[in-house]
Amino acid sequence: MKIYLVGGAVRDKLLKRPVTERDWVVVGSSPEQMQQLGYSPVGKDFPVFLHPQSKEEYALARTERKTGRGYGGFSFYCGAEVSLEEDLIRRDLTINAMAEDEQGNIIDPYNGRRDLDEKILRHVSPAFAEDPVRILRVARFAARYHQLGFKPADETLELMRSMVAMGEVDHLVAERTWKETERALGEPNPEIFIQLLRNCNALERLFPEIDALFGVPQTAIHHPEIDTGIHTLMSLQQAVKLTGNVCVRFATLVHDLGKATTPKEEWPRHIAHEERSLPLVKQLCARITAPKEFKELALLTAQWHTHCHRALELKPATVLKVLHATDAFRRPERFEQFLLCCEADARGRTGFENRAYPQADYFRQCLTVAKAVDIDAVKAQGLSGPAFGEALDKQRMEKLTALKQQHSQTLISDSSTISKK
Repeated sequence: MKIYLVGGAVRDKLLKRPVTERDWVVVGSSPEQMQQLGYSPVGKDFPVFLHPQSKEEYALARTERKTGRGYGGFSFYCGAEVSLEEDLIRRDLTINAMAEDEQGNIIDPYNGRRDLDEKILRHVSPAFAEDPVRILRVARFAARYHQLGFKPADETLELMRSMVAMGEVDHLVAERTWKETERALGEPNPEIFIQLLRNCNALERLFPEIDALFGVPQTAIHHPEIDTGIHTLMSLQQAVKLTGNVCVRFATLVHDLGKATTPKEEWPRHIAHEERSLPLVKQLCARITAPKEFKELALLTAQWHTHCHRALELKPATVLKVLHATDAFRRPERFEQFLLCCEADARGRTGFENRAYPQADYFRQCLTVAKAVDIDAVKAQGLSGPAFGEALDKQRMEKLTALKQQHSQTLISDSSTISKK
């Protein structure tokens, strides 16, 4: 019985990156022996055990055979005679197919260390084509290591394209698609995840609503980058700069889906694209089983982001309407996420990347003054039901109107000062 550290822990150790989790492979053992040693079984499809002290995962070395379509179409064999090399060859990329023994020696039968040095994401064997999840994983690793210069090998990209053409990607389980997408959104360059899926033709199959944005023009004066798909990826990268919250990043990614449905004769304008985005967001979220909080923020952002961009022009009544529609009074944390999405959208344009976004601060001020209404004083009027809500909103309107006037006077004063200079 021999135990090896494998996969991502070895890879990141060689890259001198933090190792967040460790996986182990056990060669020459059996389920019975593992349990006798105090390991707890947890695997359903194949024997995986938790270490009695560290609780880290230890998997018996295994081989696999394709038996059907998709991620689950495999049978496994975990006999004691399965070698480390046989276990490693079933892995996705060469940089993930290395092991380290108990003495710290690196076992690298498929030249993963060479590919680390050359910054190449290369599949280990033709068996890569048997599991469509690997397309998502390669795209996710590309998003993670893009800043280090990593790119997929040409032959790996071609293999991914052939998998898409053969329909293998159509058998991806929705939950796995979402899991890999969510993890990719947490990487430093999630826009690379989307771009690589597009390069191998998988984006059209997995996220057709996003794929349809590429090639759709926008008004050059507002969007010097022109292409809506490019704007979407630029906005996503701006979201990365603003927050590590993957919910915000997802909402930013899908905020403009309705622009893909604008009739060509109306290009490059996209009137009412906000409303047209809503059924597309719902459709996408349902297909990939996105969690409720992701869907809700995405819908709010799609519907109201243009109002946020026009915040300084809005009437107080419209501002109050947006605050109610986004449930800002009860869920201020989510409203803050919404504002971040809008700021990422505004900055996701060529030449606008570092421009200030005072609209978000204005909406924050609006929420603050609207919440400052003395609710107890309104209650003291003996009102209830709709009448209470109307009285409360009347008080809020007064404060929002005062803020609007104050803001307008400040702008006039600033403009006068500038003109005198």
